[in-house]
Amino acid sequence: MNNQHRWFARSWMAFVYAFLYLPIFILVVFSFNKGRPTKWNGFSIESYVALIKTPEVFDGLFVSLKIATASALMSVIIGTMIAFVLQRYKRFAGKTLFSGMANTPLVMPEVVLGLSLLLVFKSLFKLEGGYMMIIFGHSLLGAAYASVVIKARFSELSLSYEEAALDLGAKPLEAFFLVTLPLIAQSLVSAWLLVFTISFDDVVISQFLSGPGVKPLPNVILDNARQGAKPLLNALGAVIVFLVSASLIAGSIWLQKREKKRNAEIAAAFRDAT
Repeated sequence: MNNQHRWFARSWMAFVYAFLYLPIFILVVFSFNKGRPTKWNGFSIESYVALIKTPEVFDGLFVSLKIATASALMSVIIGTMIAFVLQRYKRFAGKTLFSGMANTPLVMPEVVLGLSLLLVFKSLFKLEGGYMMIIFGHSLLGAAYASVVIKARFSELSLSYEEAALDLGAKPLEAFFLVTLPLIAQSLVSAWLLVFTISFDDVVISQFLSGPGVKPLPNVILDNARQGAKPLLNALGAVIVFLVSASLIAGSIWLQKREKKRNAEIAAAFRDAT
């Protein structure tokens, strides 16, 4: 690569990073702004003080955490079933239809999903909006994402492990829980984290299915943003950025240590075998 191409590649990379992360950086900086959130007036932590004194935000946070945790768990269970059926059973009647229906939430606008779920729950089941309706709605969307992640792992997994367990006397259900499940555990964790993020960040479905006293954090932010820019919203965004960054750093360190430990165990086992 000559100098001109190298300069272009570095400039393009810098532009992409600036496009992605400059707004986040500005948000964090203006969270320490005094007064109006759109014009720098000096350093202050009054936005964080206002955030602490706003119980509505913490209530929305706890609601979102409960919903996202339950939705992610349900989505991973359903997504694992979908991925197992599609990957292990190559041919069965209606497979194309089943695969299409499982992936439909990926391409369907959330407005349509939210409206259809609202009509089904209220018209057929006579349910009022609340926790369970939002969890079911998020699980419908999350199961599609989870199945894609888990299916990718199933496609790389050899059947020989399950066949060996069956040859040794294990029943199919025992082989799945004792052999297959540990082998796909990393994809399950990845799917859970992905669906948790999607559920925690969802606005549209939650807006359709929320009921009295149940308002997730994104909807709280949306309601406050409609009233005009507020300093506490910058502080809230900065806190979320700090927490997510800390979680990513901690997770990366844990994965690196886990990988080093695994490589050391493999090397030790290889030395013992030779």
